[in-house]
Amino acid sequence: MNHSRSDTEKWILDCGLIPVIRAESRVEALEIAGVLVEAGVPVLEITYTVPGALACMEAICDQYGDRVRVGAGTVLDRESCRLAILAGARFIVSPHLDPEIIATAHRYDCLAMPGALTPTEVVRAMEAGADIIKIFPCDAVGGPKYLQALKAPLPQARLAPTGGVTPATAAAYLQAGAAALGVGSGLLSEAQRRARDWDGVRRNAQALLEMVRAHQQ
Repeated sequence: MNHSRSDTEKWILDCGLIPVIRAESRVEALEIAGVLVEAGVPVLEITYTVPGALACMEAICDQYGDRVRVGAGTVLDRESCRLAILAGARFIVSPHLDPEIIATAHRYDCLAMPGALTPTEVVRAMEAGADIIKIFPCDAVGGPKYLQALKAPLPQARLAPTGGVTPATAAAYLQAGAAALGVGSGLLSEAQRRARDWDGVRRNAQALLEMVRAHQQ
């Protein structure tokens, strides 16, 4: 099994979708992960806000093996980064830019996806070695138009907008230059989670995958 940083990057860019799994329990997170894998999504981000997040990452890796690439989200420091990698995470996502987290991820041949918002932060993330840069919270500052404005002077940057990405907005983000889409509530709303509307989650995932595939053609 090739779980190298470059291989993980290819998986993410080919899939074009990074589902952000937030849940009230480890059992619920595993259930959501199963629905997404069944829907054909091979990339899963488990946030540190999930109770028992590390055990959840380990369980997904054990269950699905080379069928998925598991990432850790909301990683705030280098120790959390290292623990997530030891639990099987192959990409590290942060809401902020911390060069120490990037360096730690790369030390283990793991992909680093720090958060940034302004042009200055994006350039600093690139200089620090970020593989893909999470633009967060993208919808709060203009959504697809803002992403397009960022890409104009920085066409070489691989940007993954997160926040406000839904089946209704996905196409606009892709047209604006998104390398991949970070999707949380647009994939699994709080109401769907409470109602355990897994069919709705499956439909959202498949609709988003179809949009990505149509854009890639």
